[in-house]
Amino acid sequence: MKTIIKESLKQLIADRYLLLLLSGMSMMALIIAIIIAIKIQPSEMQLVSHYSAFGITHLYRDQWFYLYVFVLFPLVVAALHSAISVKLLVTKGRSLAVMFAWFGITIILLGLATALAVINVWKPSAIL
Repeated sequence: MKTIIKESLKQLIADRYLLLLLSGMSMMALIIAIIIAIKIQPSEMQLVSHYSAFGITHLYRDQWFYLYVFVLFPLVVAALHSAISVKLLVTKGRSLAVMFAWFGITIILLGLATALAVINVWKPSAIL
């Protein structure tokens, strides 16, 4: 197991484009998590926590701390996509690993758009 991890890391370091791509994805996920954490404001009111096209009301309410799940999402996606990209690099080759890394970046950006849309639905000034 130890040798497999060492060999995988050696192949990743040898492929500088994928290494740069995964590093950029990790940094982007960290920055986005910080941005989302800063945008969350505590409140006594129940906030819109998620949207679903399948329900009657479409907007579902929950406590404000539910929104911290949006902070964890880009970090988890970046970690999982990085690990899977390295595994794909070892088993299937460079092109599939790079494509999967770009999919990870796309998912993180879509998650950012969704998180900001859900957080910005409720505005404290709209109540006054």
